[in-house]
Formats: sequence, C-alpha cells, structure tokens
Amino acid sequence: MKLIKKLKTLAVLFLLFIISSPVIAQTEANTESELGSIIKIMVAVTAFLVAVIMWLILVYSEKGDVVQESGFKKFMHMLSQRPNITDEQKLLLDHDFDGIKELNNKIPPWFMAIFYGTLIWGTIYLVDYHILGSGNVQEDEYTNEVQVAAMEREILNKSGKLLNEDNVTVATDAAALANGKQTFIKNCAACHGQNGEGLVGPNFTDDYWLHGNKINDLFKTIKYGVPAKGMISWQAQLDPNQMQEVASYILSLRGSNPPNQKEPQGTLYTY
Repeated sequence: MKLIKKLKTLAVLFLLFIISSPVIAQTEANTESELGSIIKIMVAVTAFLVAVIMWLILVYSEKGDVVQESGFKKFMHMLSQRPNITDEQKLLLDHDFDGIKELNNKIPPWFMAIFYGTLIWGTIYLVDYHILGSGNVQEDEYTNEVQVAAMEREILNKSGKLLNEDNVTVATDAAALANGKQTFIKNCAACHGQNGEGLVGPNFTDDYWLHGNKINDLFKTIKYGVPAKGMISWQAQLDPNQMQEVASYILSLRGSNPPNQKEPQGTLYTY
C-alpha cells in the first residue's frame, strides 16, 4: 500500500514536469523557434530522468520501512525512559478523571540531570559569592568597569584624541612650544609670516584679534578654518595635539615685536 501511494505521488510529479515543459518552450519559442524546440526536448528529457531517479529512491526506500530502531532513537529512548506501548498497561493507575487515565511514568533522566545540576550550581554560587566573597558580584563589576574607564580616559587624554575647542589648555612646556613653532613655520608662515608679523593673514604679535584671543578660540579657528577669508580647515592635516601646540605657540608670540608688522586687524583685547 505504501508503495502504491508513493507511485501515485511520483505520477503526479511526473505529470507536472511534462505539463511545464511546453509552457517553458512556448515562452522561448516566441523569440527563437529553433531554440524553443531544443529547450522543449531538454526539459522533457530532464523530467524523465528526474522521474526515474525518484522512482528508484521510492522503491529502495520501501525496503527500509521495516528496519529496526536506529541508534539515535535508542539514545532518545534512554534519555526519556519512555515506556513501550506494550508496557503501558502495567503502569496504568487505578483511578481516572472523567475517563482520563494516568500512567505512573518515571521522571525522565535528562530532567533529573538538569535538576541536580541546578542544585550543585546553586550551592557553588552561594558559597563563592556570598560566603567566600571571591566571586565578581555586581558591585565589584561596577568598580572594575569604572577603573578601566578611568585608565582608558587617561590614555586618550595623553594621546590627545579627546582634545577639542572646549577642553583645550595652553601648553607651556618647551618641547610643545618647539613642536608648535615647527608646525607654524611649515603650515602657517606663508600667510602669517615667519615670526607671526602677518602677511596675507593677520598679525599675531599685537593685541588685536579677529576671532578671539583665547586658546579655545585659536584651536577652533585652526580646526575649522575661516573659509570666507581663504583659511582652510586643518583638522585633516593636524591632530588635536598639534593644533594645541601651534595655538599655544601663536599665543607666545604676543609682544615679540618683529619687524615689518602688519597693521592691526580685529578687536583690541586688554590683558
């Protein structure tokens, strides 16, 4: 009976393949009749071969219907300890509930393993975290995370990656000012002069400033530039440390009184 049902299924599938082949061929024939004929033949042959392969699979699978229980099923039966149908009468309890009878089945071993595992884990957790105190409880985790964040912030501060126009400070050490001077001569002297006396750009040695006289103002001007007056943004060429150094060097030029100073520009600031 099972073989007959499978053969019927095979016949339906084969019929579908045969019906579909003219449809495909029809689509192709609208453009090229010869190509459509070739495709029709190929589809028919393919459908026949597929049908033969499926028939062989179904016939030989019929022999496996009476094969004994597989190893996987045996393993699952061992885990569940589910009784066989022939043993259910022995496990049947005397009472029933509105005709519903109950079997006195064993608790599955996998469930008992999980249950005992949770007891063992709970005992270890209790001793480790609440008696010995060696566990990393939530309070300790928070303290460790704060310490790690503080160290990361210190590293970033030293690297200058957190420097911006809001938190920048004046660098006063000789090494930073020397680096700032090199950056100034390389990138800024063409417009502001070798000594900051001013050429196309404004003079940095007097008390007049166009965009503010604070380190924050200079850092912002260097970082974003002044496109309206031809000054480019330097944030792509200079890192925050370099911008801090060159801004600090510019501030150190006040009152140096170099020759050939450009006329004052901007607002006069009192110090």
